[in-house]
Amino acid sequence: MPHVTVGRENTAPVELYYEDHGRGRPVVLIHGFPLSGRAWERQERALLAAGRRVITYDRRGFGRSGRPTTGYDYDTFAADLDHLLTALDLEDVDLAGHSMGSGEIARYLGTYGSARVRRAAIVSGILPHLLRTPQTPDGVPQETFDEIATALTNDRFAYFTEWNKNFFNLDETLGSRISAEVVQDAWNTAVSASATGTIACVATWHTDFRGDLPKIDVPVLILHGTADRILPIDACGPRAHDLIKDSRYFPIQGAGHGLCWTHATEVNTHLVDFFS
Repeated sequence: MPHVTVGRENTAPVELYYEDHGRGRPVVLIHGFPLSGRAWERQERALLAAGRRVITYDRRGFGRSGRPTTGYDYDTFAADLDHLLTALDLEDVDLAGHSMGSGEIARYLGTYGSARVRRAAIVSGILPHLLRTPQTPDGVPQETFDEIATALTNDRFAYFTEWNKNFFNLDETLGSRISAEVVQDAWNTAVSASATGTIACVATWHTDFRGDLPKIDVPVLILHGTADRILPIDACGPRAHDLIKDSRYFPIQGAGHGLCWTHATEVNTHLVDFFS
């Protein structure tokens, strides 16, 4: 299996698992919490059919990547992405990030610049600052993040059953836009991740990216579901659009947070068109 070494913890290397398929201009897909690169299955097929080279990878602690107990912060996540792009010698690359994956894009471009990057897409992203403050009144209270971390610490297996209900808006989509088997697979992926990494990631969700977004100097596509129950649209999509100079914002009507599966047709149309 292909891996890129991005660091060490004690005597063991920290490795990122990736997959690299197709030919053409490369697209790197960065998954959301608590999934893996496999979450992009429907987008990968569409991009390969459009003649693109598609690279997915698993964030540290998730999927088939290494599971260190350190490095769960966006400076490290962006450094991991930089290691991957450098190791694969990718140039003129397009990036797409779902949910947490939008943070890698923002911090990478804010820190390393756009020398390797042509365009970027943010799908239901956590940008620009999810924490509720006087400056971000539409954000999420700190108490909510604390409650999630506590629930994951107490019983993450039970928590992810409830999480998926809101991640995919199952009361509206189960049996029509998503099957019980797909939901089960998402649960399996979530509970197989690093317990330490899973809990540690919660604190990263309210990272402040407002200093990174004005530095982005490539075109950016922003998609966000109007029925997102995980990341409130009013705190995210339009606010990120306001801070990124060359951005296009499209709300996906009726879509929840797991729109890469439930609303794959709409997401794929936007991505293929924007990256073409």
